[in-house]
Amino acid sequence: MKSGKGAYKAATHLPAGHYQFRYLADGWDWRNDDQAEAYTDSGYGTINCCFALDAVNKVAAAPKAPAKPAAKKAEAKPAAPKAAVKKAEATPPAAKKTAAKAAPAKTEAKKADDLKRIEGIGPKIATLLNEAGIYTFAELSKASPTMLADVLQAAGARYRLAKPGTWQEQASLAAAGKEEELKKLQEELKGGVR
Repeated sequence: MKSGKGAYKAATHLPAGHYQFRYLADGWDWRNDDQAEAYTDSGYGTINCCFALDAVNKVAAAPKAPAKPAAKKAEAKPAAPKAAVKKAEATPPAAKKTAAKAAPAKTEAKKADDLKRIEGIGPKIATLLNEAGIYTFAELSKASPTMLADVLQAAGARYRLAKPGTWQEQASLAAAGKEEELKKLQEELKGGVR
């Protein structure tokens, strides 16, 4: 670390993952950031700040397409009104199909289970799972751990720290109607974690 202008600075390369940190203040007092993403027990009787570091993907710039001559653009304009007429004719049947598709979606919503009954799933995570196509306990019990991790990862830093390790087990008990076993398991868990 280098000291300068009342602060210490350092640079390092970290792989993607979850990290814990605290600040050393006054040379002996360790303090937490009051605006950290999350906090966790360090295992040594203290609480550490947490943050998740995403992988950085370098993307090469796409080559630019060559400019087209202006004469071709002028020729293409007369064809546009014909396409607009065809689109106008096609719009009413498409609207009917959309209305027909909306009705089954409401039926599916009635069949959805209350995923918040699973220890570790709150209202927002339940919504995220619904958006990913998971509505029932049976669907949750069959979801892969990778898929659940991807849903949480895409939702942002706040949800990356959720631990879906027991969600499938709880969901399979709930789907099978084994309420007593589910209740016993949930008494052992804290935030969905053993």
